[in-house]
Amino acid sequence: MKKITGIGANVFDTLIMLPEYPDEDTKLKADGIRTVGGGPTATGLVAAAKLGAGMGVKVDFIGSVADDDRGHFLLGDFAKWGVGTDNVTIEPDCESFCSFVMLSAAEKTRTCVFHRGNKPALKLSDAQKAAVAESDILMVDGNELDAAIDGSNTIHAAGGKVLYDAGGLYQGIERLLPLVDILIPSEEYSLGHTGAKTAEEAAKILFDKYSPEVVVITQGKRGGIIYDGNDLSSYPIIDTAVVDSNGAGDVFHGAFAFALTQGWNYKKCAMFASATSSLKCTRVGAREAVPSYDEVINILKENGYHEF
Repeated sequence: MKKITGIGANVFDTLIMLPEYPDEDTKLKADGIRTVGGGPTATGLVAAAKLGAGMGVKVDFIGSVADDDRGHFLLGDFAKWGVGTDNVTIEPDCESFCSFVMLSAAEKTRTCVFHRGNKPALKLSDAQKAAVAESDILMVDGNELDAAIDGSNTIHAAGGKVLYDAGGLYQGIERLLPLVDILIPSEEYSLGHTGAKTAEEAAKILFDKYSPEVVVITQGKRGGIIYDGNDLSSYPIIDTAVVDSNGAGDVFHGAFAFALTQGWNYKKCAMFASATSSLKCTRVGAREAVPSYDEVINILKENGYHEF
């Protein structure tokens, strides 16, 4: 059995569906409001779990939640989607990380306001380290930085790999980057971190500076690029009718992690993750909208990717 674990943000999201963004100091009727689980690593783990259901892939979150209603919701949400929580601790007398996400039907974009809460920073226990050491892949996102670094060193000592969802320019992230094997930044992150003018240039700078096995830069509607130190190539998206793009990047990273457990090369992993993310965008919600493995394979084949 293959195992994926993750250390990072686990967020209580309130989704506010709007016909368009409101003007300042006005009122606007929402089309709907939903509460869901979010966060880069946490949502990525849900994607991996849903894709790997019945395929011999075990997925666990390593971390903590606040002992409030939001924290208990997040634990239940993991259970619903098949993510293990045996190595999640509950922190008393604190508030959960939460966000409010406005989804514009007109613009097909999302705007997020978040509050990190006051849960203490994660410090890995011996049991949590043991769970990481048993893993094939550790997903991190720059949150819980000290624990992510500790976990990265732990999984490397056991022969596993680290996949980093680089979507934010977090303070001190240079301590984590040299420990990353699969570096998957957004184009915005890669340009901001390197000062490069193009994603292609940024990929080469990131590879030369931090020595991962591969750099995969996501470019939204334009797909993305892959650089392994020798070959620079691109991957497309599958064109779909976008309903909700919130969490699409998180789902991409989780799908990529799952694809790695199948023994595929990085180009094939990126194409599978891209198709998964494209399908997710056709439905509302980051976690609930993750498609099944069969759905992803079918849309890939329908679009001419018969290697799947």
